[in-house]
Amino acid sequence: MRFKLVMTMVSPEITDKVIDSDKKAGATGNVILSARGSGMNETKLFGFSVEDKTNLILFIVEEHSVNKILDAVTKDCKINEPGNGLAVVLSIDKVAGLERQIGKIKDRLKEENL
Repeated sequence: MRFKLVMTMVSPEITDKVIDSDKKAGATGNVILSARGSGMNETKLFGFSVEDKTNLILFIVEEHSVNKILDAVTKDCKINEPGNGLAVVLSIDKVAGLERQIGKIKDRLKEENL
């Protein structure tokens, strides 16, 4: 099996919606990291930069599930609309520690005839 990292950066208000969408599309466990970002248009208040709160949601997924997951989060969470977030997919060369999820992943691949 080959795996990819699906990383979505969104406002905390829609984090749960992103996770639900990704899981319905086939993603398993996730990691959520709190972050800050200013985007293209930096906002200043009294001379200080105002940064927006952002959550990074990470899913390690089997490569055949990537398009379905990315399409689902793009549609459900309107990621393509300005200011709604960003989703990227990164290749993973090696991974360890997915033993608990491998069964679910194999079952899903069988269901989808992959």
